[in-house]
Amino acid sequence: MAEAMDEIRVDWSSGLKFTGHRAGFETAIDGDQEVGPSPVGLLLESVAACAAIDVVFILEKGREPMTGLSVTTHAERAEQPPRFVKRLQFDFNLTGAVDESKARRAVRLSFEKYCSVFHSLRQDIELEWSLTLNGEPSV
Repeated sequence: MAEAMDEIRVDWSSGLKFTGHRAGFETAIDGDQEVGPSPVGLLLESVAACAAIDVVFILEKGREPMTGLSVTTHAERAEQPPRFVKRLQFDFNLTGAVDESKARRAVRLSFEKYCSVFHSLRQDIELEWSLTLNGEPSV
């Protein structure tokens, strides 16, 4: 049996400004990034949020006492149209009494197995990620 497809509607407002509608929520989308993120910006936010959700889920399931998480994303895009994303870098900053090897495993599993947004992208994207735990870079 096929899964239900998500329905998202995007309405043009003016210029390069749009409003996305899904599940009762509205999202400002702006190609000029004046009143909201660009479509590529939203894509990058989605990958970062997807990976962060996986990390939280994995660490909570493992009973790791995480107290904070932020993910910073950097992207390199092709210079010529269609200016696709060529390279992604994610910096995960975790706080709490989390075991470093379990945190690294959670991030790795997100990108290798679970993050549906990342796995929906081009397969030739170069990916890098780093982990900082309680202010200390993980190696």
